[in-house]
Amino acid sequence: MRHSKRMRSPGVWLDEYSWEERMECRKRKKQDSHSSERENKSRRTQQHIKTHEGHYLESRSLNQGSDAREGRTRDHSLDMACEEDSREGTCKNRDLDWHHYSKSSGRSGLSGRSRRSSRRHRDRRRRRSHSRHGSSTRRSHHRRSRKRSRSIEDDDEGHLIYHNGDMLRARYEIVSTLGEGAFGKVVECIDHSNDGALVALKIIKNIDRYREAAKSEVEVLEQLRLLDSDKRYACVHMLDSFDYHGHICIAFELLGLSTYDFLKENNFQPFPIEHIRHMAYQIVRAIRFLHKNKLTHTDLKPENILFIDSDYDMEYNPAKKRDERTLKNPDVKIVDFGNATYDHEHHTSVVSTRHYRAPEVILDLGWDHSCDVWSVGCILIEYYLGSTLFQTHDSKEHLAMMERVLGPIPANLLQKTKKRRYVHRCKLDWDMQSSSGRYVRKHCKPLKDYMVSKGEAHQQLFDLVEKMMEYDPAKRLSLEQALRHPFFSRYCSSSSSSSSKKD
Repeated sequence: MRHSKRMRSPGVWLDEYSWEERMECRKRKKQDSHSSERENKSRRTQQHIKTHEGHYLESRSLNQGSDAREGRTRDHSLDMACEEDSREGTCKNRDLDWHHYSKSSGRSGLSGRSRRSSRRHRDRRRRRSHSRHGSSTRRSHHRRSRKRSRSIEDDDEGHLIYHNGDMLRARYEIVSTLGEGAFGKVVECIDHSNDGALVALKIIKNIDRYREAAKSEVEVLEQLRLLDSDKRYACVHMLDSFDYHGHICIAFELLGLSTYDFLKENNFQPFPIEHIRHMAYQIVRAIRFLHKNKLTHTDLKPENILFIDSDYDMEYNPAKKRDERTLKNPDVKIVDFGNATYDHEHHTSVVSTRHYRAPEVILDLGWDHSCDVWSVGCILIEYYLGSTLFQTHDSKEHLAMMERVLGPIPANLLQKTKKRRYVHRCKLDWDMQSSSGRYVRKHCKPLKDYMVSKGEAHQQLFDLVEKMMEYDPAKRLSLEQALRHPFFSRYCSSSSSSSSKKD
């Protein structure tokens, strides 16, 4: 029998064999195909293993795992393994089970082969063994590199995936998660470069708009750190900042709960009037410091005012039959300067969180420092009531609530607004008899009607809030004027002496 070299190219024999050898090949193919079909049927049952990230990875054979990475090598091996095909036949399931197929073919077709055929199969096995060894080495390297790349991952929302005990920059060891917001997350960390001090690390989402806002916040915080190096004002101080694989990270001094979270954990019980006075003075003084340096915070709310230490005493209230918390120290600090805007910078049309948004912002009349003053007024009345004054998510309804609490919006403001759908004949277009109108009447009342005591401190607070919530920004109380209000009279002497020296 003449042995001639053969090559397979899409099912075509390029060199001729004798009739006997071709018959022998067909017999071997039939035997091999039955054996392969039985073996492949059992091998095709795939198992799924759930990883710790919640993804499912399909367990595959050694050579299947290298399909995508070694397409050319695999195709060459496939051609070798399919040599026993008929004239037009191709390897069935070659993409899925080519390794199984070639192994079973080798076992079932070994007996009865010619010396040349045996030698050919030995060569083929050596090549496959070498290919498997190379594939295994490359796959092992790929696994290691994939593990390194997966050690720093983001979730679908852009948050950094981390675990307690993880180290950032070989310095910050994550202890726990303190909070989460639209911007990202805040975690408590041990600063191993600062004698193990505890810090709050703000980890911004790996999303362009949040990253750019964080960079702006870092610039503002660096400027405030220079302007307030002796920490005279109640603005949070940045300790460090860095970019961690696309996540801007900002380290701060570790503070207590936000004023909102304290209210929430205390069943929304109002703060005592003296605590409100103390917090209000620190807030007004800190925001005035920003305004003097041509900066508007634009996002003042109870969530962005944190206690330095939120420890408390617990007392049982027999009248309400529940425990109530009283702060030991009402000192606070302002946080979140991600939306802070300098006077010379572009002013976006909408600022502030809904419930603390000034009327000029809603009416699209432009805004300046005075929008912060309105927000402070809303915050102080919330501390007094324990709940938000304007509980709405609709702009027109929000304006209607303002009118219910503070009286009619001045006609000159309504005439200038670009939001014509809010106005009818120089008045707010609002039907008090509608379902929304009844809701506003039920949930809102004139400002002074919220006063729970006729005491001097209460009257002073409401007078201050009323002046802070003046509709016309030009007539609204400035924070410089607010510090001289009778509500802060006890601080006036110390304030004037210190300001003469340092301000």
